[in-house]
Amino acid sequence: MLRDVQDDDLPAMRRWRNHPRVRAASFTTHEIAAEEHAGWWTAVRADADRHVLIYDHEGTAAGVVNYADVTGDSACWGYYLDLEGLERAGTLLRAWAGLEQAAIEHAFGPLGLTTLHGEVLADNEPVRRLHRRFGFVEMGAYLRDVDGVPREVVAIELRREK
Repeated sequence: MLRDVQDDDLPAMRRWRNHPRVRAASFTTHEIAAEEHAGWWTAVRADADRHVLIYDHEGTAAGVVNYADVTGDSACWGYYLDLEGLERAGTLLRAWAGLEQAAIEHAFGPLGLTTLHGEVLADNEPVRRLHRRFGFVEMGAYLRDVDGVPREVVAIELRREK
């Protein structure tokens, strides 16, 4: 289930985002300071083309879904999970698939999108496999600077079935 972010979610969101494995799979790999996170959240709330939601898994906040560049019928999306908490509970794989399903349903339901775009680091094969499992098509690859290092990125796309 996806829900709106509450102010008391912000510390957990930052903690999840700063997990070393989440940072390693992201386009910004440094540890996010409290001030930077607060500034990001202020900008998100002021931007009508961004939607950030909390994913609740089995009644517990467990991840973040971020839709950006939301226009008439398309958006870009990304996500991250509470890796530490979900691994401790033994529910990481179920949560991972659950978040992806909830994000797609939200995009094609309440947001009214017809196309969902994303990007994933080319060497992040587990996420690429998950996206393919949910019907995403890899549209091509390009090089992107990630903290001063050129990294191959794969563009993905999912279109709503008619």
